[in-house]
Amino acid sequence: MYGTTLISRIRNRLVNFFILYVFGYQFAPRYRDLHKRMTGLVGFHHPSHYVDYLIKPARKTFDALIVKEWPNIQRILASLAQKEVTQATIVRKLSSFARQNQTMKALWELDNMRRTTHILDFIDDPVLRQSVQKALNRGEAYHRMRRAISYVNSVKFRVKTESEQQIWNECSRLIANAIIYYNTLLLSRVYEQKLAADDHEAIKILRGTSPVAWRDVNLIGNFAFSAGISRVDIEALAARYNDPDFWRRYMQEGNDDGPAE
Repeated sequence: MYGTTLISRIRNRLVNFFILYVFGYQFAPRYRDLHKRMTGLVGFHHPSHYVDYLIKPARKTFDALIVKEWPNIQRILASLAQKEVTQATIVRKLSSFARQNQTMKALWELDNMRRTTHILDFIDDPVLRQSVQKALNRGEAYHRMRRAISYVNSVKFRVKTESEQQIWNECSRLIANAIIYYNTLLLSRVYEQKLAADDHEAIKILRGTSPVAWRDVNLIGNFAFSAGISRVDIEALAARYNDPDFWRRYMQEGNDDGPAE
């Protein structure tokens, strides 16, 4: 088994910035301790080169190491692309050597470069900061929904075995996803209506409405997971929002929690 220090290091150094960048994604976390992260910035020149800059790197990048280990890094990326191995497995194996593995060190350095770029962009770009905050808000809203679903039975687990716990957790996830799907579908239909009616005020409101909502969903009771034949008539539900009086009442009740059922 790996020691606590090594496990912590593996968790914290999964080279997410670099790996996701290679495959066309952007890893964009929000740092609460951004001022502390500034000490980890790297640059392509010696820090003395940036003497006139407001934000300065702490050191120069290890360019020679990256060039030397690039063939090994390419093989690792190819394995990841073909889904032959997971990112965590690679990091764990490379980190398990008694001496610090040079390939792992090069990967960390590439990750430091991408992290530096992200931190500088985060400081300089208000749109990026807003996007990251919105993404975090969506994640927090989803977790609040999951807590609301689990609140039934006084937030007590109704399981005795690990297998039952896993089933209960997946059922809770299924309920949350079903609610989000229902809200998303209904919002889409209403949005299409308002778009056709050229209702700019309603369009603006709908664009800012999250489908992660459960205001009008009754979460108290028993859930039956079966292949039922009854279907929800989304078109009929959405048609109600064409009525100006219904839309006005809906807005007066508050739409922070998403569309009414």
